[in-house]
Amino acid sequence: RLRRSELVLKKFGLLPRDFDLGKFMPLLLKEQVAGYYDPKTRTVNLLDWLGADQQKPVLAHELTHALQDQSFNLEKYMKPVDADLAKKKEITAQDIENDEVSTTRQAVVEGQAMVVLVDYMLEPMGLSLKDSPQVVQALKDGMLAGTPDSVQFRNAPIYMREALTFPYRYGIDFIAEVLIKGGGDKAFAELFRNPPRTTRQIMEPQTYLSGERLEPMHMPDLRQDFKNYDRFDVGAVGEFDVAVLIDQYAGSAISKQLYPAWRGGYYYAVRRKGDPAAPRALLYASRWSTPERAANFAAIYAAGLSKRYLHVQDVPEDGQQPAVETAALDHLTGKRTWLTEDGLVVIDVHGDTVMATESLDQATTEKLQQEVFGMAAAAK
Repeated sequence: RLRRSELVLKKFGLLPRDFDLGKFMPLLLKEQVAGYYDPKTRTVNLLDWLGADQQKPVLAHELTHALQDQSFNLEKYMKPVDADLAKKKEITAQDIENDEVSTTRQAVVEGQAMVVLVDYMLEPMGLSLKDSPQVVQALKDGMLAGTPDSVQFRNAPIYMREALTFPYRYGIDFIAEVLIKGGGDKAFAELFRNPPRTTRQIMEPQTYLSGERLEPMHMPDLRQDFKNYDRFDVGAVGEFDVAVLIDQYAGSAISKQLYPAWRGGYYYAVRRKGDPAAPRALLYASRWSTPERAANFAAIYAAGLSKRYLHVQDVPEDGQQPAVETAALDHLTGKRTWLTEDGLVVIDVHGDTVMATESLDQATTEKLQQEVFGMAAAAK
């Protein structure tokens, strides 16, 4: 499963092609862990390289996990949503919607523990998290920067740094906002009874508090459309994923402006049957708040192709001149095609929906265009 994730992240350009995720993860985690709670043995573990003063706030954090487990059973809370979609025969819109639940519940668990840690540290000064936002910001900035000894973390790709710190950085903001707006019970016990379901709700707590419900994206007949391919992996591409993708290709300022316009997304990765040498192929569909935002995202996604492939050549549509350099565009509408060393890349934008196919044959791409955009239009 880790190997599949690695290959899909490389296909999106979120990991370098020569990156070994299996070797990197243990090295990264080994230098980051200061303590942990084991729900199987119900034991708190502290690493002995921490000084006593450092151990105390870590212990406050880990004992929060022990209390969560005592009240709500952490394994049960996390396990039902830790399904491997690649093992399911039929993929539904509900499966895609549920694919981020594990990440959001981890953000709840870690965010609550971070709030307790901060309050523990501030209590001797008569302060709390509510009246010390600068302390929270400094803590989050420190997480993303890493310590001088965090060699693996500081050298990690953007996606790895963001993914590792997401439950803590965004989790603490989410819990703090729910705590301020809804009180203690809503920020703690209620989040186990009614947990958030998408990274959008974690990153934008008001969407959780208001009960926002996004319409699920309509799924094409994937088994029939990909009858000449074997499925390799499938999953959601949530607001967190697009935020990192935009950050990587256009910078954090543009990412912060654009990612709140996300309204849904999924990927479907396949391999051509009987051809082990063929490149892995990809369908990626995403939905945005407005056609303008969809066009903005499509242009950023297209501009990233030159960083993901060694050779990218524009393929004009019949009777058209070669398109303007993608890197110069701030929006992309309609259909654009490029030829790469791994085959064709097609990005098509209709209204608020963006569809990208990579390394698929033309007939499959055209069939997917009809279904994805036909369903999007029918939904309106």
